[in-house]
Formats: sequence, structure tokens, C-alpha cells
Amino acid sequence: GKMAQDMTEKELLKMELDQLKKEVKNERQMVSKTAKELKEYVESMAGEDPLLKGIPEDKNPFKEKGGCIIS
Repeated sequence: GKMAQDMTEKELLKMELDQLKKEVKNERQMVSKTAKELKEYVESMAGEDPLLKGIPEDKNPFKEKGGCIIS
């Protein structure tokens, strides 16, 4: 497709309208409800989260294979 800066105002407005038509079909929920569910999910998965728990050295694909020695 075209880049936004190459489009006419009419094309931009049509694109925005098409997007809004898609978004209006989304089911909406209160943030107070979804935030609570999200927090509960994150907390329930925390034990498996490598960012919190760390990665065992033998399972870490990014571990340095060797060092370098400066003499």
C-alpha cells in the first residue's frame, strides 16, 4: 500500500473509518475487571517466568561459550 504521507485526505479518512468499523465490534470490558484478571494471571505464572526466576546456566542459549584473555 501507499505510505500515509502520499495519501490524500479522503484516503486517510477512509482508512480511519475502516479501522473504526473494525474496532466498534470489539467487546469492551471495564479496566477494573480486566486489570484484576491480568494481575492474577501474571502472579499465577510468576513461578515459570524466566525474567523473575532466571535461566539455569545449562539451559541458557545466550551464555558466553568462552572467555577472552588479555595478556
